[in-house]
Amino acid sequence: MGMKLDGVVDLMKQFDDLEENMDGFIKACAKDIAALLLRKTMQKTPVGQYPLSSGKKGGTLRRGWTGGVTKSAKNYAKTLDVKRIGDDYQVTVSNPVEYASYVEYGHTTTNGWWVDGQFMLKLSVKEVDNLTEALIERKIRKFIKEYKW
Repeated sequence: MGMKLDGVVDLMKQFDDLEENMDGFIKACAKDIAALLLRKTMQKTPVGQYPLSSGKKGGTLRRGWTGGVTKSAKNYAKTLDVKRIGDDYQVTVSNPVEYASYVEYGHTTTNGWWVDGQFMLKLSVKEVDNLTEALIERKIRKFIKEYKW
């Protein structure tokens, strides 16, 4: 007497497929978290106010978070490279504007006065850290709901 295992074999194939899709899912989560971090950081980044006669335009530092390419943190985050290092996934968020670290952490002026840092990235990391678990949980629920079982 034999047993039919077609359903078990199909289920095993689905689990294998799910495992293959997991890397892409985790990378998508990392990009969503990076987008949220960028959005919150950009909102906190100060924009210089200059007289019209100066010819200067504020917002260089804010635009720097997305490389000046786009204003949308979400679209920019989609272009970021997610690296897998062992069991960890890493996305680098940075601002190439030369004075970004001075605005973030503070600096002295030419006459010796101290200007406090804005901590736009540090504060945003803390905020996003508190939201990450809920964001991932929502994505997992959606992923499982939409997965073809």
